[in-house]
Amino acid sequence: MKVLALLGSTRENGNSEYLAKKIAEGTDHTLVKLTDLQIEPIADQRHADGGFTPVDDDYEQLVQHMLSHDVFVFATPLYWYGMSGPMKDFFDRWSQYLRDERFNLKDELAKKKAYVVITGGSSAKVKGLPLVQQFQYIFEFVGMEFADYIIGSGVKPGEVKEDTLALAKAEQWNALFSK
Repeated sequence: MKVLALLGSTRENGNSEYLAKKIAEGTDHTLVKLTDLQIEPIADQRHADGGFTPVDDDYEQLVQHMLSHDVFVFATPLYWYGMSGPMKDFFDRWSQYLRDERFNLKDELAKKKAYVVITGGSSAKVKGLPLVQQFQYIFEFVGMEFADYIIGSGVKPGEVKEDTLALAKAEQWNALFSK
């Protein structure tokens, strides 16, 4: 089982990154920090003659990662009750690549499993639930199985280490992905 962990945080060594690394540790995985890549925002050309204009950035590298992995772990802090900007840009670009005939991306995504890690303050376990639902709708749209999610509590880097429930679930996922 090959795991692709996509980190959406703009903070170095933050709580969502910590959990994602715990989940992926010792597994066959690729860890991608979205902020390390150049991902241009989408210019919506779904209904334009000729479709989308090619974009010269690193996104196609991500598409190749998606095609070569079985499980995706999407890790993002809860920013203003939603996913981080880099994570949102990542998903927005699906509009372009779902129409790119070279990849057959929608059918390929339907073969994958998705897991979500969200971190935020003490109220994130409730206020992050609409974001869980947003992820669910995204995965439903492409036919991808939404296997599970973790909402961890932590604001300052390292605070999530005190969230024993989130850590226990991260360990369960790690054991599952290590098989």
